Amino acid sequence: QVQLVESGGGLVQGGGSLRLSCAASGRSFSRNTMGWYRQAPGKQRELVATITGGGTTNYADSVKGRFTITRENGKNTVYLQMNSLEPGDTAVYYCNFEGRNLFASTVHTYWGQGTQVTVSS
Repeated sequence: QVQLVESGGGLVQGGGSLRLSCAASGRSFSRNTMGWYRQAPGKQRELVATITGGGTTNYADSVKGRFTITRENGKNTVYLQMNSLEPGDTAVYYCNFEGRNLFASTVHTYWGQGTQVTVSS
């Protein structure tokens, strides 16, 4: 099992910034990707950003240029710096961990409990 502990959510005015953190602990894998997803009320959960162990990043079009995902491999921690926040960014943000071992096809997926981000207009 992998445990994910998130922090950093809160209430911010439009145009403001927040930084989310997610620390992973527990089982180790040969390779993993960590990232953030979000779910707004009445909507499906959607990808925000992901980062591999080697540092390759992927962003949703809606956050490109405003959000930055980074990680500290030694601490198994991923960060999401969110700038120029908009009311449309309001959602519960979930940390995601996907691990895989070499020569194995199974991807093991884990989720954090979520942290609320609210952006006021």
